[in-house]
Amino acid sequence: MRYNDKPNIVKVSIITATYNSAATLEDTMKSVLAQSYAGIEYIVVDGDSKDGTQDIIRRNEPLFKGHLRWVSEKDRGIYDAMNKGIRMATGDVVGILNSDDYFTSPDVIEQIAGAFADPTIDAVYGDIHFIREGQPDKIFRYYSSKPFRPLWLRFGFMPAHPSFYCRREVFDKAGLYKTDYKIGSDYEMMVRLFMVHKIKAKYLPIDFVTMRTGGASTKNVKSRLQLIKDDVRGCRENGIYTNPLMISMKFLYKIFEFKW
Repeated sequence: MRYNDKPNIVKVSIITATYNSAATLEDTMKSVLAQSYAGIEYIVVDGDSKDGTQDIIRRNEPLFKGHLRWVSEKDRGIYDAMNKGIRMATGDVVGILNSDDYFTSPDVIEQIAGAFADPTIDAVYGDIHFIREGQPDKIFRYYSSKPFRPLWLRFGFMPAHPSFYCRREVFDKAGLYKTDYKIGSDYEMMVRLFMVHKIKAKYLPIDFVTMRTGGASTKNVKSRLQLIKDDVRGCRENGIYTNPLMISMKFLYKIFEFKW
């Protein structure tokens, strides 16, 4: 990663929330270091891990040459950690990179920053893909955000959250992630931003992030039921009508994302 402290460059803050992520965090951090873009601020918010996660952060910290900031302390879950990172961020643009994910290519942030050269754009989003353990070069599922329209939120569809980057001022106006949701606060945030605050977003036709399977929202049937419950709540709290059946439509659509 190159560095540039010129005041006119779009500064991008990348936030990684971690907890006992020693098995995957190094890949995440190296993918940030591999980015070609000069104006990156990297923030790691650790939930007081006990598995060596902090040692990995310390070992890699010098490689960021002062552009990494991190904290390790107990928190109230991943959304609380994301909020801490957003509060710490000093960039013009903010995005989330999960601790078991990594950027698919070294020019992702460069393309994101380029899109924000348009002052009318509030946010950008794109595609992501999933891999199975031990098969990093084989796409298991491809999640394209291209078809997304705000109306689709009523049916549980949203832009791929790991590809979502928005101006820091958007969070100042709309607020942060709600910490009393179990696994659906990112969806509620999308409903709030697109349906209530009417942000102007642009789709970028690139593969932003490589994700490992096994996220909290897809672990099992219980997790999916909780996600439906959270999604319905997210719509209703923002004055948008939906119901569990409408939200469940997204699971049917996901079948077509798998690479059989």
